[in-house]
Amino acid sequence: MIKIKPFTFNPFMENTYVLFDETKEAVIIDPGCYEEEEKNELVKFIESEGLNVKMLLNTHGHIDHVLGNDFVKNQFSVDLIIGEHDEATLRSVEAYASNYGFQSYVSAKPDKFLKEGDTVNFGKSSLKVYFTPGHAPGHIVFVNEEQNICIGGDVLFEGSIGRTDLPGGDFDTLIQSIHFKLFKFDDNMVVYPGHGGPTTIRDEKATNPFCAIKK
Repeated sequence: MIKIKPFTFNPFMENTYVLFDETKEAVIIDPGCYEEEEKNELVKFIESEGLNVKMLLNTHGHIDHVLGNDFVKNQFSVDLIIGEHDEATLRSVEAYASNYGFQSYVSAKPDKFLKEGDTVNFGKSSLKVYFTPGHAPGHIVFVNEEQNICIGGDVLFEGSIGRTDLPGGDFDTLIQSIHFKLFKFDDNMVVYPGHGGPTTIRDEKATNPFCAIKK
C-alpha cells in the first residue's frame, strides 16, 4: 500500500512528494527544497520513517520542481530519472535560476529517461508513466490505478490547469493531455498536483472552468 507524504517548498509553494510502502522503500518526486531548513525537513522525515530512497523522479524540469535535485541525488545516492522529452527543459534552469533569486542552484544531470508505458517499481509498489505534454514539452505523470493515485505535476489543479505561456507550453496540447489521458482514469482517482491540494478526476470533469466535460 503506497503512502504519500507531501511537502510544500520554495517561494513557488511547490509540492514535493515522498511515496513509500510497507517495505520502507521510497521514491522522491519533484524535490523543490532549496533552503537548508527545507532540505533538513525532508531528510528528517526520511530518517524518522526509516525509509530507503530508491530513486528521484521529476514530472517535468521547471525550476520550482527541480531545485532540490542535486541535493537529493547526492544525499541519498540515487539516480535522477525524468521524461525522455524534457531534458532540455531541465537543463535550461541553470541559465535562468539566478533571475529568480536562486543564485545557489546546482544543476543535476539525469541518469535515466522514462517514456509512456514504462513502470517505476519500488518495494511492493509500482507507478505507471503517462506522457502528458502541454505545460512542459516532456511532462509525465505517475499513476497507480489500483489505489487510484496520480502524481500529476503541473497538468491539472483543483479548479485550474498548468500555465502554458512558458517555453514549450501549448494550451491545446495540455487540454488534450487532460481529456485523453487523465480523464480516462476512474472518477475516484485522486490527483496530487504540483501546487495546491489534491483533487479528483470526478470533480475536475464536472467543474473545472478550463477543461470540464460538458454534460
